[in-house]
Amino acid sequence: MVKSNFEKLIRDIPSLGWFPRAELFSGPTILEPLENLSINLGVNLFIKRDDTLPLAMGGNKVRQLEYYLGEAINQKADTILITGSVQSNFARLCAAAARKFGMKPIVQLEKRVPKSNLEYNRSGNVLLLKMLGAKIVYFSEGENEKQADENLNIIAGKLRKDGANPYIIHLGIDYRPLGALGYTAAAVETIQQANEVKLEIDHIVLPTGSALTHSGFLAGTSIMKHPATIHGICVRRASSLQTERVLRRTNEVGELLGYPNLVGVDAVNTDDTCLPPGYGRLNNYVSEAIKMSALEEGIILDPVYSGKALAGLIHLIRSRVIPSGQNVLFLHTGGVPANFGYQSELEPLYGLSENNLRVGGLSPSSSSNPLQQ
Repeated sequence: MVKSNFEKLIRDIPSLGWFPRAELFSGPTILEPLENLSINLGVNLFIKRDDTLPLAMGGNKVRQLEYYLGEAINQKADTILITGSVQSNFARLCAAAARKFGMKPIVQLEKRVPKSNLEYNRSGNVLLLKMLGAKIVYFSEGENEKQADENLNIIAGKLRKDGANPYIIHLGIDYRPLGALGYTAAAVETIQQANEVKLEIDHIVLPTGSALTHSGFLAGTSIMKHPATIHGICVRRASSLQTERVLRRTNEVGELLGYPNLVGVDAVNTDDTCLPPGYGRLNNYVSEAIKMSALEEGIILDPVYSGKALAGLIHLIRSRVIPSGQNVLFLHTGGVPANFGYQSELEPLYGLSENNLRVGGLSPSSSSNPLQQ
């Protein structure tokens, strides 16, 4: 049985305890300073390490899955269905959580990123899905969220006819944002950690895509009346569309927890400067952020979520949206396995490629062994 600090969290928001949870970690995750990047960027930068959550290489979706799996267990589900991109961290963690609780994972992978190379389509999270024994089905569209969810419903219907009892994790806007409750709890956890060390956080920066992490966190800070500004860095859609989505989702989370009409549009901050050319695509902003984090702090980010989030944070500082000297918290949402699907794009950032890689001055194909010289 996992011993968690959840009882401490629900003292501040008791309604978080209204919903069944499947405990997947003990928490809290580390909150620590990034001293080298702080000097470089001119702010007091801290990081919340949700990349270190313990399930199957970690990431923010562990928190969301506690609530989805809790409901699935209550419904006596034997199969879990989810949809996501080819290099989906959510799919990988969902498969792991399903296995942990004795359920079969079925994962639908959407063609969101125009990449046909083997490293993207077979390594990283795809390899981990296979290791976890997930059944993989493919959905040819990448920007039809409604139809992707509907296809899960069709698969579930066939499973029920065969006697199975599937539980579906829908990601579309038309379904309850149950997983967002995990990030309402994370906001309480973060505030409690900061209060314990007398840290006054001015800004919190996180990626925003499905909006469950963003809306859950914003709901938490709003219920707690914490003054920090929450900045969502867009990873999938334009700021105008994402702001509307986050506003709706945050108020839906508020309704679930007994806080109707929790926020207005003024509370929602999104930035899409670092989004082009689109979801899961590298650009100069993201490449710089990934490289800075690795070389200055030894922290690995991914090109899809955490890399774009740090790129957006850097942009907000350089454009003076976040003034110098402020206390800024970066939420690291994980995603490290996806890097292996981007090897050919990441290696050139470090001057590495198959053509120029040398070990001890020798080509990797050389038959000479320097240890024998």
